Amino acid sequence: MSQANLKTVKQKLKIPNRFDVILLNDDYTSMEFVVDVLRRFFHKEFQAAEAIMLKIHIDGEASCGTYSYDVAQTKVSQVIEYSRKNDQPLMAVLRELGI
Repeated sequence: MSQANLKTVKQKLKIPNRFDVILLNDDYTSMEFVVDVLRRFFHKEFQAAEAIMLKIHIDGEASCGTYSYDVAQTKVSQVIEYSRKNDQPLMAVLRELGI
């Protein structure tokens, strides 16, 4: 192909949106179970998991991590499925980060 046949294409790349996975406090899920979820699905060290669990307990919610939409949605689904299998009402939700 000659240079005359090539078109210059300018693409404007968009940074993908990021999402926080938020765990919500409830009156029934044990603190130990929340720590287990944080370690199992978010790969938190024990002390970090305890700190996040206490934030959830005190503030009513806390972020467990920031991910692309697909990864965040998968983690929410995993947490909810695992919670229900263990008869726990723990809820996880997505929250889009503003850029």
